[in-house]
Amino acid sequence: VVWDVIDVLLAELSENSGHAVLDVVDLGGGTGGFAVPVAEQGHRVTVVDTSPDALAALQRRAAESDLAGLVRAGQGDAAALGDVVAPASVDLVLCHGVLEYVDDPFSAARAVLAALRPGGMASILVAQRLGAVLARALSGRFTEAQRILGDPDARGSENDPLPRRFDETTLRSFFEAEKVHVRSVQGVRLFADLLPGALVDGDPAAAQALMELERTACDYAKHPELTHLASQLHLVVQIPGNT
Repeated sequence: VVWDVIDVLLAELSENSGHAVLDVVDLGGGTGGFAVPVAEQGHRVTVVDTSPDALAALQRRAAESDLAGLVRAGQGDAAALGDVVAPASVDLVLCHGVLEYVDDPFSAARAVLAALRPGGMASILVAQRLGAVLARALSGRFTEAQRILGDPDARGSENDPLPRRFDETTLRSFFEAEKVHVRSVQGVRLFADLLPGALVDGDPAAAQALMELERTACDYAKHPELTHLASQLHLVVQIPGNT
């Protein structure tokens, strides 16, 4: 579902800029799960991550795919993105699964915007509060579900592996002080994380039907209430272009 959106953004940015090759940053991109497929489309991708081991694996993967000339690794964290990537030099920033872990998500969001060229876009993917509540309640972990509802960071326990989760209002608030256009909002993994894997394992038709259901359910314009129950929230923002 996320890839559906990324493919559209890449095509639109190429058309709007007149450049077949875009500059993309994958913040927290690790071993290149998004970066390598984007580079395979011919775009230049810089992966910024705090883990030297992950970046080394990324470089090996890029070399094995003959993409070493299109994939660059840069060690750093979200708040210091400007130390690795020049301001206003990027067409698209992928910030997936990052804001949950950084010390200051507001500053990280500002760093993402600062890296974008006029008209550039950012894809923000975060873990969502109500999706975690639903998943825990359905698995019988009622105390954790209750805590996530009331905890400011939406944590289920002291041992929760995620430092924080978000809802749409909080995520949008990171961009309200800027002249940023929210292009789209969608929920990701509404059903897939709740269903037993046995329902689709080894059954391509069932897996495809589940994917189509996810695509339909994540349509924010038609089903905003379902978006808020998904495991993840996907926000696409765009900064103003040149006037």
